[in-house]
Amino acid sequence: MLKGLQVETNPKLEKAAGLPPRGLLRLEYDSPGCPQDRDWALVYPPAPVGIGIVVIHGHGSTGDQLYTRPDVKHNAGFLRSLGLGIMTPNLRGNAWMAPPAEQELADLIDFAKATYGWQKIILASGSMGGTSNLIFAARRPEMVDAVVANSPATDLARYAAWCVEQPLPICQQIADAIMTAYRHDQALLARHSACALADRLTMPVWLRHGDADPIIPVSESRTLAALLASKANFNYREIPDGGHDAAMPCFAECVAAAVEALA
Repeated sequence: MLKGLQVETNPKLEKAAGLPPRGLLRLEYDSPGCPQDRDWALVYPPAPVGIGIVVIHGHGSTGDQLYTRPDVKHNAGFLRSLGLGIMTPNLRGNAWMAPPAEQELADLIDFAKATYGWQKIILASGSMGGTSNLIFAARRPEMVDAVVANSPATDLARYAAWCVEQPLPICQQIADAIMTAYRHDQALLARHSACALADRLTMPVWLRHGDADPIIPVSESRTLAALLASKANFNYREIPDGGHDAAMPCFAECVAAAVEALA
């Protein structure tokens, strides 16, 4: 349950995203441990096809990424054109779907279903967002109807250990964020491993990854793909010579396929 909930419109983001006035809402709610003990999500409620989509931001970004990042904000209009309700939660910043973020996303989905009539839920995101999609779907499969994950990590303990060995500063920052969010608790990390919970990913899953990704190695997706290879509703593709953002152009194609599958 979302405590201390406040709902307001976002005129600036509505204009930037080309959305109708008073269409995009900001939900603010109690979230102990966040700045001012509050967190937020943006919601575009109309869902003519009865499907809501949750788009989680990448590491270092925030819940408005879909509307402010130049290379992805065109997707807001695309999602609206499909008749989807849209939710972009902030989820405690760089939380990598640690337990408090998981519970808040569950509460947000329950709220959207009860308040706005969303009947089915797609999770579609990349990088940390894609990682979070897979963790949430594996831990709460009854709440998710389809998953699109681009360039994700599929086992946080393994991935954090890999990051520690990398020279890129962003990898060190990610390792620190993961271990902080999970309180350096290896057992907790193991319980949030998409690979360990792969048999719970029963819904349709679209997975994309560049095979030259320097930030989240393609081996993360390959390991999960091997575990899901026998699933009839699993679709995996690698982008040759692709870096970390190579899968971004696949977003629209995969979401459209997910909507078709659910419709």
